[in-house]
Amino acid sequence: MRERPTDLKTRTKAFALRIIRLYAALPDSGTTQVLGRQLLRSGTSVGAHYRESLRARSDAEVISKLEGGLQELEETQYWLELLAEAGIIDPKLLAPLLQEADELTAILVTCVKRIKGRRK
Repeated sequence: MRERPTDLKTRTKAFALRIIRLYAALPDSGTTQVLGRQLLRSGTSVGAHYRESLRARSDAEVISKLEGGLQELEETQYWLELLAEAGIIDPKLLAPLLQEADELTAILVTCVKRIKGRRK
């Protein structure tokens, strides 16, 4: 099993790089490229949202940025599922990316809950 980076900044960037490599390997059909561009956009923006949260000026802004990242993770999972269910990519090949998306989601949800709990 591959060791995962513990720093969320590094981990979200690694996730984006995996999405970029997947996009680059997609077949050149029109449908696949449309799905791939959507995946590329959402999958690479997770790390951008996280980075923006690090520079936020308030807890509310941190929460907003992290929740934006959560939305992008959900969308990324959707595009990955479509690529698998449409038979474009073997679901076994996408399983590690879906697992990482699940884990990143759990981490960001925990961060948001902690900040919201701290505010009360």
